[in-house]
Amino acid sequence: MMANPYETLGVSQHATQKEIQSAYRKLAKKLHPDLNPGDASAEEKFKAASAAYAILGDEDKRARFDRHEIDETGGEQGKRSYYRDYASGEHSRSRYHNPGGFADFGDRDDIFSSFFSGAGGRGTAPYPGDNTHYRLELELREAANGAKCTVSLPEGGTLELKIPAGARDGQILRLRGKGAPGYNNGPAGDALVEIHVLPDRQFSLEGDDVRIDLPISLREAVLGGKVEVATLSGTVSVKVPPYSSTGRRLRLKGKGFPNKHGGHGDQYVVLKIALPATPDAELTDFMTRWEAGKSHNPRGL
Repeated sequence: MMANPYETLGVSQHATQKEIQSAYRKLAKKLHPDLNPGDASAEEKFKAASAAYAILGDEDKRARFDRHEIDETGGEQGKRSYYRDYASGEHSRSRYHNPGGFADFGDRDDIFSSFFSGAGGRGTAPYPGDNTHYRLELELREAANGAKCTVSLPEGGTLELKIPAGARDGQILRLRGKGAPGYNNGPAGDALVEIHVLPDRQFSLEGDDVRIDLPISLREAVLGGKVEVATLSGTVSVKVPPYSSTGRRLRLKGKGFPNKHGGHGDQYVVLKIALPATPDAELTDFMTRWEAGKSHNPRGL
């Protein structure tokens, strides 16, 4: 015995015709055989939904069903019919095999009606394939300078990618036609690759600017001097001013991350005074005898 058509479509007996149509559209989009090739269960559910909509989608038939004048198959009450009769008999062409397809859904430009239009109800119009989604992890330097990468596909095969300089975390690259194949010779979908920029052990990104902490010796802090500093594009020489305290920021203009305007942010070098790992007797002796050092209070207390 067929299920109650209201239950099949998942609507209440008081649902409006618009709600019934909407429920059927959702089920049809999910269960249509063209979208589930070889899935017998989905096809049976699709047929059941079509049979239910054949009753409830027609206001006259719905009213007669509600008055118990016809049963779930559309047959006159008193005659016990089964779903297989509907699916294979004269009723079967009214929906699932309707040559008019889904034209009753209105605008033929609607994606849904154009997909399901055509003879046999099996969707002869071309329909684009689904987009596929991938995640790609990049080092910060790769994101900044651009890179060529290979993405391995779950079903086998690879995608070759050219990452543009200045790729951002969360940015999505679209590869046209590299997604799932289309239906009925429709165009393939797109491959959408989401960029994930990994944290860097040296650099931290602050908008278009980058920051790097640079250890310097006590001698360099007091006397100043030139030191080598890493940037996203290579190593450069930087002058440390005499008497530089920990936390002092040196600006390297244009050495930051590429921006959308075609330029670059800046790089900020934050100085950190690092004492020798092994105690030095000469340094200890000097500090002991350094009278001015005893009166210097950097905390201002």
